[in-house]
Amino acid sequence: MVRIERDSLGELEIPDDVYWGINTARAIENFRISRRKINVYPDLLVAYAQVKQAAARANSEIGVLDAERADLIDRAAQDIIDGRLRDQFVVGVIQGGAGTSTNMNVNEVIANRGLELAGRPFGDYQYLSPNDHVNRSQSTNDTYPSAVKLSLVYSMTRLIVELRLLRNSFAAKGREFREVLKVGRTQLQDAVPMTLGQEFWGFSTTIGEDLDRLEDVRQLLWTLNLGATAIGTGITAPPDYAPAVLRHLREITGLEQLANAKDLIEATSDTGVFLSLSSVLKRSAMRLSKIANDLRLLSSGPQVGLDEINLPAKQAGSSIMPGKVNPVIPEAVNQVAFIIAGADVTVSMASEAGQLQLNAFEPVMAHVLLQNATWLRRAVRTLRINCIDGITANEERLRANVDASVGVVTALTPRIGYAAAARLAKRALHDGESIRELVLDEDLMAPDELDEMLDPAALSGGLFDTGPLPAMTPEAIASLEAALDEADRGDRA
Repeated sequence: MVRIERDSLGELEIPDDVYWGINTARAIENFRISRRKINVYPDLLVAYAQVKQAAARANSEIGVLDAERADLIDRAAQDIIDGRLRDQFVVGVIQGGAGTSTNMNVNEVIANRGLELAGRPFGDYQYLSPNDHVNRSQSTNDTYPSAVKLSLVYSMTRLIVELRLLRNSFAAKGREFREVLKVGRTQLQDAVPMTLGQEFWGFSTTIGEDLDRLEDVRQLLWTLNLGATAIGTGITAPPDYAPAVLRHLREITGLEQLANAKDLIEATSDTGVFLSLSSVLKRSAMRLSKIANDLRLLSSGPQVGLDEINLPAKQAGSSIMPGKVNPVIPEAVNQVAFIIAGADVTVSMASEAGQLQLNAFEPVMAHVLLQNATWLRRAVRTLRINCIDGITANEERLRANVDASVGVVTALTPRIGYAAAARLAKRALHDGESIRELVLDEDLMAPDELDEMLDPAALSGGLFDTGPLPAMTPEAIASLEAALDEADRGDRA
């Protein structure tokens, strides 16, 4: 069974059981590229439906849309917000037209669902039109970027939660290992002593700094351009529409911070917020990748590597070497970081390529940013659950390394001088004796003074108490993890 729909290019047969229409059908035919549909990003569908719902309420309030049609649009949009009809969002994530195909896919699904609620046949657009009613007072050029920003707010919020949990896990390991002395390294060469706890607490601090930057950039996403319509002049939108739709969107989303840009023409063509977000995501991914590198190095071996820590064994590491176990979780995190770095180049090029009053390349920016936020969140999650929480320290190996290290002589330099310290280091490396033995042999210090200066607390700067863990109760963690599990079930990106 089919129905016939018409547009300015002609007419097409549309399967009679689908909620989308002719504009979506043309997009399906035109953009057989990624074979990934926009429904891989549920946050985008929810955000777009919220924008359409707010528009319907605003249009009804200001008197340009009758209450009956506004109610049908409202109810249909709520269905999408509630997670229904996702299989009807079928246009590809890569599309020309600055997001018009996505906007029309949303308009058509809402219109036909509204017609169904009214007991009318699909395609009865004289009664409820995707353009004249669902898209009233709007354009792709203000609804699409606004929906993308909203969807990124939702996705970033979950990423921030995951990073908080990871920071907490690193901090917990910092406390657990706070008295485990080890040799620090610079340029892959032995340096001075520190504690393993200090190393892991440093990882926690890194994650905390990235959290601050992500929180900052999330605030930039709250500025929208609703009511700008085509280029920012607001053509076809009544003057009282913009404040009304923004007020309703705040109520629908619960985001009181939402505001319209002061200059809607500039806001309609500018994509600086996407550049900023991409940059911060890349920063976070690169720093997380560096931590993953450190974990792989620290666990290398186990016989002829550093072998300072043990990562949880998650799977057999070789099809040919029995017993081999590889650091597969940090490796996966590394690869996600590489993807995010490449996507940052994509966003940069797409942003620069905008021309005059509109950037036509927001779809690819939306795609890579939503994917990056989703994949980074999942990478953070698997790193925490499948790796960090199960790490143990090889304390005997670490202590033996410290005892054999010539780096401890650095702590004695203020007392015996650089020249004497350098001579002792050379002798220790040549003769295989410990620094303690050589200091006593040359009678450079009294035994009790030497013991004091080589005390583990002194060698590591005395930073055994790293401070309180980030405030997060087990109950709070369990609640957050349950919410994140639910998000993952609905997120197919």
